[in-house]
Amino acid sequence: MSVDLSDESYEKHREAGEILAQVREEAADRVEVGVEHLEVAEFAEDRIRELGGEPAFPVNISIDEEAAHRTPEPGDDATFGEEMINLDIGVHVDGWLADTAVTVDLSGHPELAEASEEALDAALEVVEPGVETGEIGAEIEDVIDGYGYNPVVNLSGHGLGHWDQHTDPNIPNRGVAQGVELEVGDVVAIEPFATDGGGKVNEGSSEEIYALEREASVRNRQARQALEQIVEEFKTLPFARRWLDTGRAEMALRRLSQQSVVHGYPVLKEEEGSLVSQKEHTVIVTEDGCEVTTRN
Repeated sequence: MSVDLSDESYEKHREAGEILAQVREEAADRVEVGVEHLEVAEFAEDRIRELGGEPAFPVNISIDEEAAHRTPEPGDDATFGEEMINLDIGVHVDGWLADTAVTVDLSGHPELAEASEEALDAALEVVEPGVETGEIGAEIEDVIDGYGYNPVVNLSGHGLGHWDQHTDPNIPNRGVAQGVELEVGDVVAIEPFATDGGGKVNEGSSEEIYALEREASVRNRQARQALEQIVEEFKTLPFARRWLDTGRAEMALRRLSQQSVVHGYPVLKEEEGSLVSQKEHTVIVTEDGCEVTTRN
């Protein structure tokens, strides 16, 4: 989605990015062996609110072969070990979004973390009006290949819309022949994933993140209460089960899922025993290149 660079929406995208850059660094500093995942997620989500934004989606904390869509469950007491940890965090200001991610490597594989970071830097260098998304993907692929790793080819960067976390265009993590030309005002999240696995993620069995599919009449009281909160607070943005105020949230979400009122996001994983790193920034395409809204 494009924004007018003279419009209020542009300033709100920038404000979301400024908040997010600060929270990403503060949250990453808290990731240490023995610290609870839930503590870091709730710290980041609360800090976003303190700074004047709202979480655009639940903090994703992906471990080792996990790449996306993992967030702590209610009462989660899991702690960090000597692992590769990806933090993916989003902020919105009145529905205008920023999205960022960073790898905190406690596993002793710094080059894998560097591969996604360097790939993002290379991608940002070529972003300007008229560049094709396939060219950005080629830059990402080239850097990750140079490190001896694989890009995760079935995950991609994406546009950011108003109350919409994933819009066109897709930004591939490999070179493709046909892409979309970026234009001034496009707001996109670029997120290379590097892995020592095969380069493709699959859906796991667990879901803790959901989003509204459609509004509908719901008979069950808990499900109805949950739907009211979802529509009012989260609208079409993803939310966590632990964010719901209603009792028996798991049952409420199961009923809403059965009626196709909400849909879940299964955890996405590489092959077992592999590692995945991730680095992400949000950019706004400008006349002479791009503005990285989530960079300190």
